[in-house]
Amino acid sequence: MTGEKDASEVADATEQKPVAGTDTVEAVVRQQLSKALGGRRGMAEAAVPTILFTATWLSMRDLQLALYVSIGAALVLLAIRLVQRSTVQFVLNALFGIGIGWYFVHRSAASGGSEQDQALAYFLPGLLYNGGYAVVLAFTCLIGWPLVGFMVGSITGDPTAWHSDKQVVRLCSRLTWLLVVPCLLRVAIQAPIWLAGSNGGMDADTAVAALGVLKIVLGWPLQLAALGAMVWLLSRNRTPVAAEATTS
Repeated sequence: MTGEKDASEVADATEQKPVAGTDTVEAVVRQQLSKALGGRRGMAEAAVPTILFTATWLSMRDLQLALYVSIGAALVLLAIRLVQRSTVQFVLNALFGIGIGWYFVHRSAASGGSEQDQALAYFLPGLLYNGGYAVVLAFTCLIGWPLVGFMVGSITGDPTAWHSDKQVVRLCSRLTWLLVVPCLLRVAIQAPIWLAGSNGGMDADTAVAALGVLKIVLGWPLQLAALGAMVWLLSRNRTPVAAEATTS
């Protein structure tokens, strides 16, 4: 396929057998994003452990208890998933995040950090993850191989054939940039608070409370806003998906 298609080329492309029940790039990306989001339940499973960690720390001032409560909640959610024989992906993601947070807390304690320092350390992995993720996504766009394009490739069966169509590359680049924005906003808003709490420019408990709230507010709600923008962009076009891309 090429970026400049005439009517006959579009007709030929759309007459090809759809791949995995989809016939447009937009449908492919919507399908993949739906899987990645996990619905309301997936959002709740991601948010509950953080809410409980923050609430327990602020009310009890016991870091170990806060960690145990958040881990316990995630394990209960995991058990429910297992009993129902449904996907455990989103609960495992939450547990993985808690595990990384616990490691940073442990490192802070080992280096002599106070409980306030350790509580702040719990939120550091999220900042590093968002910063790194934004850099990687932006890099794929800058080199002309946007990450969303590989979603298309996962459906068509050829991971790189989509790259021969400039129209698809442009669409996937725009969609990938929309995924970059939430990550940058999280870092831009949370990093100054984390630094102020760590350096004494802000009360540590206030910083922990703010980071806990912001992690929820800037989590799924912001991601949903980005995905809403992506859906709007996808609704404007109908780019045919072909089982095999043709060259110009």
